Amino acid sequence: MTPGTRVRVRAGDPDHHTRVPRYARGHTGEIVAVLGEWALPDDSVRGVQRAETCYAVRFPAAELFGSGDHTVTIDLWESYLDRA
Repeated sequence: MTPGTRVRVRAGDPDHHTRVPRYARGHTGEIVAVLGEWALPDDSVRGVQRAETCYAVRFPAAELFGSGDHTVTIDLWESYLDRA
């Protein structure tokens, strides 16, 4: 995926550690930067080392919180995202 790609954060609530903020699950944003490959924290905490692409994803605050005219940018790994 590249900057400008619209993505939706997966809505699932895994029974293990995840770095996906609950308030972002199921919401749609836009990739603003590709941050490179980093260890996926969800796997690292279980002793599994797997690198995955991480993205800076920008969301309108109103999309996440129901109001606000600013944006919120969250670093999210590829497995947390689906194309919107």
